[in-house]
Amino acid sequence: MLIRYSKILLVASIALFASLVAFGNITDYGSNFAFVHHVLLMDTIFPTATIKYRAIDSVFLHHAAYIIIIALETLTAILCWWGAGRLLGNVRAPGAEFNRAKNIAIAGLTLGFLVWQVGFMSIGGEWFGMWMSQQWNGVPDAFRFFITIGVVLIYLVQRDDDA
Repeated sequence: MLIRYSKILLVASIALFASLVAFGNITDYGSNFAFVHHVLLMDTIFPTATIKYRAIDSVFLHHAAYIIIIALETLTAILCWWGAGRLLGNVRAPGAEFNRAKNIAIAGLTLGFLVWQVGFMSIGGEWFGMWMSQQWNGVPDAFRFFITIGVVLIYLVQRDDDA
């Protein structure tokens, strides 16, 4: 039973994290928008970088990208909260039922992993060269986030036997 509660708490902790990130991005839109703006503009990467042709200088597209990021972070939070609630509601259920109840949490954790690994590490970090920026490099933070989410996902998907 302790393992089940542990899994529930870890999913809820990711839900809390994603909620706080989304909340911060919504309530401090301007400050956090600057991050997306500079990454997409590629205006702070190495001056001699030959990948600057990838830059997007449409402010409209910067806002669209940021809104998509916020929406995905919010959806991650919602799915993880919902998933944690479903797990809690099935905490005393037979193992097969508890395992089936994991689907929503798995979806939320997977989405969170994709947001920070694909969105920030792959697209922001590699495609837009974010790693080259002294001021707007979110790669180390994104790495911490998706590794943490990945560890929780791996733990969660371990089969649970009857309680």
